[in-house]
Amino acid sequence: MIFITLEGIDGSGKTTIAKIVKEKILEKGFDVILTREPGGEEISEAIRNLILDKNNTEMTHWTEALLYIASRKQHIDKKIIPALKSGKIVICDRFMDSTTVYQGYARGIGMAEIDQVQNVVIGSAKPDLTIFFDITPKEAQIRLTSRTRSPDRLDLEDSNFHQTVYEGYQLLISDNTERIKVVDARKSVNEVVQQVEFLINEVIVERLNSKK
Repeated sequence: MIFITLEGIDGSGKTTIAKIVKEKILEKGFDVILTREPGGEEISEAIRNLILDKNNTEMTHWTEALLYIASRKQHIDKKIIPALKSGKIVICDRFMDSTTVYQGYARGIGMAEIDQVQNVVIGSAKPDLTIFFDITPKEAQIRLTSRTRSPDRLDLEDSNFHQTVYEGYQLLISDNTERIKVVDARKSVNEVVQQVEFLINEVIVERLNSKK
């Protein structure tokens, strides 16, 4: 039915907000699933573990990028497309834009080069709406200090890397203003939820009206 993706740097709060928003959409009577990337499906989760293992320090940038894209293809074919075809709303925590920014821009492969590969692999399975959770890397880092889980391989990147990721997102947003909408992730959880709900409701109403 509708494919929505959530993007942002680590610590932006998108994962927490996604769980709340999913419940609110369910309360309105819509069938919705919440999934994530890398992962969301058994084989994709196995690839996620490989990518994020902090012991894999010798992984090249292109290997990293292609593993993300391989995980995504499996996820799309086995979970996302079947859910959309059955009339569900799919909310995915990270999707193609993360690879464009993290590997294409921050790793220096090139955003156009990454998207060239992604366009072939993803095909038409692209988001109807992408919501970017806007918070500066410095503010996000403060939030991350309270995390209890062990840092993964990307968490261990230095502050310059995360700043570059943020800059990459700004470039991507400026080129995709129709699809990517920005919410202020610095606000309270309730305020951010309201922003996200508003954007999702707009897409739902538009889709329902188009079917009349």
